Amino acid sequence: MEQLLPILLIVLAFVLLFILPARQRKKIAERQSTMQQTLRIGTPIVLTCGLYGTVAALQETTLDVQAGPDTVLRFARAAILEVQAEAAGGAAGSTQTGRVDLGKSDGL
Repeated sequence: MEQLLPILLIVLAFVLLFILPARQRKKIAERQSTMQQTLRIGTPIVLTCGLYGTVAALQETTLDVQAGPDTVLRFARAAILEVQAEAAGGAAGSTQTGRVDLGKSDGL
C-alpha cells in the first residue's frame, strides 16, 4: 500500500494540473464562439483593451467598432471581451453626462 500511495498522488496531481484546466478552457472557448456568432450590427460591446463601442460592420474574422460619432475602428473578433446589455435610457444611478452618482454632494 505504501508503494501505491506516491503513484496515486502523481496521478491526482496530473488530473488537477492538466485535465481540469483544459476542460475549463474548452468551456470558455465555446462561450466565446457563441458570443461571436450572436453579434449583430448595433450591438454594444467591450473590447479586451477597454474600449466601449457598438458593432458597425461584421466580417469573417474582424469587425468594425464605432467608438464615437465619426470614429470606426477595425478589430479582430477575438478582441471582444463581452457584449453589453442594451441600455434602455441609461444605466441606473448614472447622469446625462455619463458620470455615476455616488450620492455625494458637491458642497460641504
